Amino acid sequence: MKKLLAIIIMVLGIGTMSFGADKSLAKIKEAGKMVVGLDATFAPMGFRDENGEIVGFDIDLANEVASRLGIKAEFKPCEWDGIIFDLKSRKIDMVWNGMTITPERKKQITFSEAYFEDGQIIFSKRANKVDKISDLSGKKVGVQLGGSADFAVQKSEIFREIKEVKKYATNVEALMDLEAGRLDAVVVDAVAGKYYNSKNNNLTYSSESLTKEYYGVGMRNEDKTFRAAINSTLDEMKDDGTFKIIYEKWFGKEEN
Repeated sequence: MKKLLAIIIMVLGIGTMSFGADKSLAKIKEAGKMVVGLDATFAPMGFRDENGEIVGFDIDLANEVASRLGIKAEFKPCEWDGIIFDLKSRKIDMVWNGMTITPERKKQITFSEAYFEDGQIIFSKRANKVDKISDLSGKKVGVQLGGSADFAVQKSEIFREIKEVKKYATNVEALMDLEAGRLDAVVVDAVAGKYYNSKNNNLTYSSESLTKEYYGVGMRNEDKTFRAAINSTLDEMKDDGTFKIIYEKWFGKEEN
């Protein structure tokens, strides 16, 4: 029993020493910046505006976190299919760009706590709101061809009851047809649909989601103190209302 207790204490001690030896946050602060990798075409999370400046919801969050840590955020566009390699090879310090937390990615890197929930939701005109998945029965529904919404609709239990599924090259085209009255509903990523609707607020969206996924900030497994600082700062921003202000800037006020 004493031997077992000694082993447990030793293991806990090694874990504490390992965390204490991690200098990732200290190195970031010494450099005075955190290099954020992103695909600069993913509106509204991170993209270039008409002036070529990188802007977006994630950009505002990262800038605020950096400011509170006493450093600056430097944004580095990367090829998305190689962004984890860029992170692991230390070309960037983090990936902050609407990155979905998946089991496959967690085998290679670690994530902050989830800070954003996304999924495929249903947009419709306010006068004829489609609030639940079952409400798609008998409706003419738009989706992006080959997109997540396309597959989500095909896999849904209501698929065979939908009157027609019309496929578009882009989500914007589908949403414009919805506004024009040529569709009853559009299934689209919540992040993209809410951003589109924040421009004029002509549409409404469902309380139910066909799928659910979560975004996190991707970091190296060994960067424990840096990850802890990101998590605590995001929590602080949620507590003091700053996170909500940034959210409403890009997506408008929540309805429900």
